[in-house]
Amino acid sequence: MKICQDIDLFEPLPYAVVTSGTFDGIHLGHQKILKRLQEIAARNNGETVVLTYWPHPRLVLNPKDTSIKLLNTFAEKSELLDQLGVNHLVCIPFTKSFSEMSSDEFTRNILVRKLGTRKLVIGYDHHFGKNREGNFDQLKKVGPDLGFEVEEIPRQDIDESAISSSAIRRFLTEGSVKKAAQLLGRPYFIEGKVVPGQKIGRQIGFPTANISLEKSEDPDSVFKLIPGEGIYAVKIQVDHQWLEGMLYIGSRPTIGPGQQVIEVNIFDFDRQIYDRSVGIQFIDRIRGDVKFDSLEALQKQLHIDRSDTLRILRPGH
Repeated sequence: MKICQDIDLFEPLPYAVVTSGTFDGIHLGHQKILKRLQEIAARNNGETVVLTYWPHPRLVLNPKDTSIKLLNTFAEKSELLDQLGVNHLVCIPFTKSFSEMSSDEFTRNILVRKLGTRKLVIGYDHHFGKNREGNFDQLKKVGPDLGFEVEEIPRQDIDESAISSSAIRRFLTEGSVKKAAQLLGRPYFIEGKVVPGQKIGRQIGFPTANISLEKSEDPDSVFKLIPGEGIYAVKIQVDHQWLEGMLYIGSRPTIGPGQQVIEVNIFDFDRQIYDRSVGIQFIDRIRGDVKFDSLEALQKQLHIDRSDTLRILRPGH
């Protein structure tokens, strides 16, 4: 896949099959649009183009709203689109001035002149341009004169599947990572750097690696949504190797409430990995966060959590 982050450098294609949007999550609904893109491109000897924006428009239009969290960084989005067989990813830097562009100017200047769009595929109820004035009806009206056709994914395809980035964010916030994975088509993923902790887990036989998204090698990780507090069965990627473990998100109420931490106990692993980047796949939630009367009580529960985690990660064993 070719990535272009300056649309002025993009060479218009002879037959561009285009879709446009933020595509946060690249969930199964998005994948349906991408599959349709590829079907049309194959039939017309064309090339697929995903036109997207970064930063996410909500981060630019609502900069004071710190509650906005995303499912993907731009790097993750790029990798997923590449895996799904997209030919071109064109990213437009989203700014306030860009948000003022009229839908007509966007259609003529971006879609037609810059990309060479011959077929545009959009999701149901897609809006674009200043004040979200552009829509399917407008595109269908101007398309023939500008040399392109537009196709809308039917409403029933969207409504019946109930797949949306908002629904996935809600599931993750609730800790329902398994439900989120069903809509994403894969486990939810975060990446961070291992930083020193208080080493309390080591004292009770469950050493943990503390994960910092702020110090991640991917700077956009700070915008990632962190699932709700609790214990999770996870898979951990260290140096291209996938390992098993259980992960905790919370403020450690048993030893005194503080800032929220993310720490993972990697099973059968004793290597030193400070300052290393690790990836985390959330497989299922084991339980919520609980305050215990003592470290001994916590230790006892962690043994139960480990057994529950292994049952999830190794079914049938």
